[in-house]
Amino acid sequence: MPAPERVPPGPVTTAPAEPAPAGSVTALLTGGELTVRGRIAEASNAVLHCTVVHQGRTAACVYKPVAGEQPLWDFPDGTLAQREVAAYEVCAALGWELIPPTVLREGPYGPGMVQLWIDQADEEPGERAGPGGAPEAGENASGPVPVGHLLALADAERPAPEGWRAIGLAEVPGGGTALLVHADDARLRRLAVLDAVINNSDRKGGHLLTSADGRLHGIDHGVTFHTEDKLRTLLWGWAGEPLPKEAVTALGRLAAALGEDAPLTTRLAALLTPAEVAALRDRVAALLASGTHPVPGGEWPAIPWPPV
Repeated sequence: MPAPERVPPGPVTTAPAEPAPAGSVTALLTGGELTVRGRIAEASNAVLHCTVVHQGRTAACVYKPVAGEQPLWDFPDGTLAQREVAAYEVCAALGWELIPPTVLREGPYGPGMVQLWIDQADEEPGERAGPGGAPEAGENASGPVPVGHLLALADAERPAPEGWRAIGLAEVPGGGTALLVHADDARLRRLAVLDAVINNSDRKGGHLLTSADGRLHGIDHGVTFHTEDKLRTLLWGWAGEPLPKEAVTALGRLAAALGEDAPLTTRLAALLTPAEVAALRDRVAALLASGTHPVPGGEWPAIPWPPV
């Protein structure tokens, strides 16, 4: 497929679409003084670790300036920050706190995305299963699950262990093969639905963070909202199964929030193209009509690489 003609990015609107509640994390991220503390070197785009201070409050955050985005063949240049904010807005409209508070604002290196920093829970020794070994089931789906228990490798010759969902076979060092699995976890299932809604083309294991209080957070949503089906994720364990009742309720809430003159639609119009907003509505309607988790398509790799 030939690469599409590059589309020059439009102006980045950094003012909030509606006033943030006083004292909220969003107000802190939007109005605070941003100070860069360092750069996260392994990221493909410029990702800066910062502190933000506002009215006596201080928080750690991530700042991704638009100027530091690397060009992509299938997404317009200079639009990843807006897509990150749009993903947060859509997640909030679903009623799920899966994406850390995220805003678009000016920073030391120009406009960019600013997101609350999430401190990960410490892993306990032995939490990750070795190649070919069945991982421990951990706690049930409704309880806290350490980040090391979200993804694991299991015996390729056996079905996924109880409490886990199979993703596919993976090569391991030494030429062996293992079964890649993810936890059968209610929080991951919500994230799988969110990814289908926003058409996330890069849901890797490294984009799953669990905080000390057991809450799951998804990060890195810059390659989302494409008008073509580009869903690539590790969370295929529920493919083809009925959506949980809570997901159907959340999708109905989102569908209502995407009305032509609704506040969410107005906010998304400043972040996405009209075609992308229309495609978002279509994906929500399709999920509600089918009532099932999507299955991998044949024209696009189903799992991102590298997966973690």
